[in-house]
Amino acid sequence: LAVGWGSGALAAWATFPGGCKLVQSTVDCAGRWLSSVPGSLRGDTEELLLDDNTIQVLGNASLLMYQQLRRLSLTKNRLELIHPGTFLRSQGLHVLSLADNLLFTNYSLTAAALSALPALRTLDLAGNRLTEDMVSVLIWNLSSLESLSVARNIIMRLDSSVFANLTQLLELNLEKNYIFEIDQAFEGLQRLQRLNIAYNYLPCVLEFGLTQLRVLNVSNNVIEWFLALESDDLFELEVLDLSHNRLLFFPVLPRQSKLHTLLLKDNEMSFYQRLPNGTSLANVTVQFLLIDGNSTNITTVSLWDEICHSNLSSLRLLDMSQNQVWYLPEGFLAQMPSLTHLKLNQNCLETFHLSEGDPLAMLTELDLSQNQLAELGAEVGAGDVLPNLQLFNLSTNRLRVLPPEVFTYTRKIATVDLSRNRVDLCPQPAVTGKVESPPCVDIRGIKTLTHLSLAGCGLQGLGGHPFQGTSLMYLDLSDNHQALSGDLEWLQDLALTLRVLSLRNTSLSTTAVDFSAFNSLVRLDLSGNSLTVFPTSLSVLELRSLDLRDNCLPALLMDVTRTPLGKSLQEVYLSRNPYNCCTLGWWDALQQVEGLHIPDRQEVTCSYASRTLSPRALPEPILRSCRWQTADLALLYLVLALPTCLTLLVAFAVVFLMLKQKLLKMVKSRCGVSNPY
Repeated sequence: LAVGWGSGALAAWATFPGGCKLVQSTVDCAGRWLSSVPGSLRGDTEELLLDDNTIQVLGNASLLMYQQLRRLSLTKNRLELIHPGTFLRSQGLHVLSLADNLLFTNYSLTAAALSALPALRTLDLAGNRLTEDMVSVLIWNLSSLESLSVARNIIMRLDSSVFANLTQLLELNLEKNYIFEIDQAFEGLQRLQRLNIAYNYLPCVLEFGLTQLRVLNVSNNVIEWFLALESDDLFELEVLDLSHNRLLFFPVLPRQSKLHTLLLKDNEMSFYQRLPNGTSLANVTVQFLLIDGNSTNITTVSLWDEICHSNLSSLRLLDMSQNQVWYLPEGFLAQMPSLTHLKLNQNCLETFHLSEGDPLAMLTELDLSQNQLAELGAEVGAGDVLPNLQLFNLSTNRLRVLPPEVFTYTRKIATVDLSRNRVDLCPQPAVTGKVESPPCVDIRGIKTLTHLSLAGCGLQGLGGHPFQGTSLMYLDLSDNHQALSGDLEWLQDLALTLRVLSLRNTSLSTTAVDFSAFNSLVRLDLSGNSLTVFPTSLSVLELRSLDLRDNCLPALLMDVTRTPLGKSLQEVYLSRNPYNCCTLGWWDALQQVEGLHIPDRQEVTCSYASRTLSPRALPEPILRSCRWQTADLALLYLVLALPTCLTLLVAFAVVFLMLKQKLLKMVKSRCGVSNPY
């Protein structure tokens, strides 16, 4: 086994006693059931991997031979003790991973060993059942640390004493502990840039003032309030993750920051400036009572003013999905001119208006799915609305029509999801007696559109040319029970471009539907229909994926593997069809196709005399019965007629022999003539 390093150079793995492998200066002894550090390795080893072993103790002489060691990993051992003299000859160690061990048992002695590492930059103590006091002792003399992980421990409360000496720390991981209180624990970490406190029990974040921090992850806590310090100082904060909490209000962010990603998914957040009954709360303030020892401080916050005063001009991603937002305050989006991704799905929005007052010129993705939208408004003549939009998700709302201006200036729109809305496509068939046609969505002429989903829209009797002027490659028409009527003439405008087509659960039952014109198709979903015969037009296509589940097919084409379809297929779904156990020649042929994957192979069954069987192991009596049922009828008739013919022939011969003399005399007497001599 050879592994490439550097500029094309090759270095072979060398194997040591115990199964360890060496490549250049790295020795990999992971998963070798070692109970101690091997002593027969090369002395110039710089990286030693001892993960997944059973080492319990590192003695003073364990690393004596490896004075050039720079990186040491002992993850997932049974390590309980590191003797104080273990690292005396490994002063150059930069990276040390001790995750998933039992260091809580002798943490004070282990701390003495760690204090002998003046050059240590990265330390991983995750999963060692450590309390905050144990952590404080273990890292007390590690002032050189730049990255520290104490995730998955039993830390509950942090104060200023825990990380007091880590003046060079850049990254700190505290996720998956039991932290419910933090009291000025990070104020002394002047260089800290990345802080992860996810999956804890923090109830709130008040007076956030870590101006040097770039990334803060406090997701998956129980936070109800997030209030930044009232200051005009510039915060370096770029990413703030508050998702999966219990936020009641939009967070009060720093007035000046470099924030480009704000994640607020899965909270209880709403806006209260306007209530559904028409009441205005524009001037409402909230008072916070902060008790610190004997001192009491009252902070008054005007929530709406704080939102307006936060500088969000650099924000590019805003995720407010899975909240309780039913409207957006006036001018809310106007504060975000750099926004490229906006996620408002799974809220309570009833209307959403796009206008020049909300300059979303940079927006490329807008997700409004799973709301209660009955209206999508767009200001007429708003030429600068959504000019760069590429993905527009409006699925699962109550829309019946889209304003025509929505796509007028979307020069880059590529993906539109209108599934599970009660919309129809233009043009609508003329209805006798009606002057006005019903409302519809017109996507004709959108040349950049490549992906369109219309699943579950209640489409009825599509006709005309609804996709004229488009270059769709992906089209989902599933769960439209009345969409298909007759042929697929209305899809012919997409014959040259369409690559993925879903007709799942569309009541398709006729085999007269002709797919042969769609030469570009690579994936076709026909599941959940009522097909009783395999459509022969599919055999000329070069599909890669075909879904035929939940139909009424008794068999596939016997020669399917010899068609272009059989030669190109890479994936086919076949389960939940009433296949005939006596016509499984196609199934046997599919098993021989190299590279063909049948994900639901174990679920495929066939029927024989009201019995449901697996085609992979049919009983011998059934096989014999099937062979008799499927025998050549001509041969069967020949076998049945041959004994009768032989019997008649023998009877004729016997009669002839018995009556031979009489017949000859009779013939002679009747036909005989005398001859002259």
